Amino acid sequence: MQILTAHNYYQIRGGEDESYTAEKKLLQTMGHQVEAYEEHNDRISSLSSLQLAQTSIWSSEVYHHLKQQFQATKYDLVHVQNFFPLISPSLYYAAKEAGIPVVQTLRNYRLLCPNALFFRNGKVCEDCIGQFVPISGIIHGCYRESQLATAGVAAMLSVHRGLQTWTKMVDAYITLTEFAKQKLVQGGLPAAKIQVKPNFLSPDPGMGTGSGGYALYVGRLSVEKGVDTLLEAWKGLAGHIPLKIIGDGPLAESVHLAAAQMPQVEVLGRLPPSQVYELMGEAMMVIFPSKWYETFGRVAVEAFAKGTPVIGANIGAIAELIDHRRTGLLFEPGNDEDLMTQVEWLLDRSQTWQEMRQHARLEYETKYTAEVNYQQMMEIYHSVCS
Repeated sequence: MQILTAHNYYQIRGGEDESYTAEKKLLQTMGHQVEAYEEHNDRISSLSSLQLAQTSIWSSEVYHHLKQQFQATKYDLVHVQNFFPLISPSLYYAAKEAGIPVVQTLRNYRLLCPNALFFRNGKVCEDCIGQFVPISGIIHGCYRESQLATAGVAAMLSVHRGLQTWTKMVDAYITLTEFAKQKLVQGGLPAAKIQVKPNFLSPDPGMGTGSGGYALYVGRLSVEKGVDTLLEAWKGLAGHIPLKIIGDGPLAESVHLAAAQMPQVEVLGRLPPSQVYELMGEAMMVIFPSKWYETFGRVAVEAFAKGTPVIGANIGAIAELIDHRRTGLLFEPGNDEDLMTQVEWLLDRSQTWQEMRQHARLEYETKYTAEVNYQQMMEIYHSVCS
């Protein structure tokens, strides 16, 4: 197939960027002709607030550029990953005018929530669901903690709701979990157009030994990731099992201060993927304490690939990824005492832990390899190209 992929990179490279790169590479490896239209948020600093708001609603530059490109090259499909804020939905219109099907992957909740997270003031917030203009988000300044910046996002969402862009200009949406699909349906997207396809992990990092005798957290050090819950739980565990923390973020200073009071907690900062996988494979368990509606959980899939059980919060996509007492354990989100209970439950059951390791690895092999994911992607592509 001749495919155009489109993606707006974030200033700090994260899971969305990694997953986009992995999908593009997989398509090329499988013999497809793949071209990419890419933007990067580093360019935002060259635009005024008004220019950025206008661009996020409709980028004439992108529209005219792609219109010419579509006249010169016949693509079978356009696959959009992230269009916000520099590509804009104008890409959809250029593709439609050329008669090219459009697939849009949704890796966050941007179409329903200005900050894309459904999370505000330390807890889940769904106030903007059902609001044609997301007034609540503007009032609370949810995007970049700015009412003006949030108003720009709200304008983009409202204009395209009015134009019925989300329902008419996209042939198929891809969400990473059934939970995310149901949230988007609740927000007005057509269920018949949404298909579920998870992320994948390639190359296979191989199963670890789990012999390190420690628990591991990998992720952003921020409120929505539940780092406070994690630290409170380890304070209560009082050295039953050491904890290693990999990551960086706005709570880094407070995490280092807390760790200084708890010798069983070690903060390692950012590490390259090879070291993360090595530590993950030796860990007894990976802790995933998020408080928000994660749209996926790449960390959980990486742990499964290493054969490491995951203890995660029973919320959003995490609850869908972890099969309680088979591939890991679930606890009440934000409840450090329940997290302690689950950690101790697993520490007391070495045979169950060994069985969980095998189930976790099997979960990866059956659901999250590149081969399985490629077949799912082709089924979606063919459904809109026929």
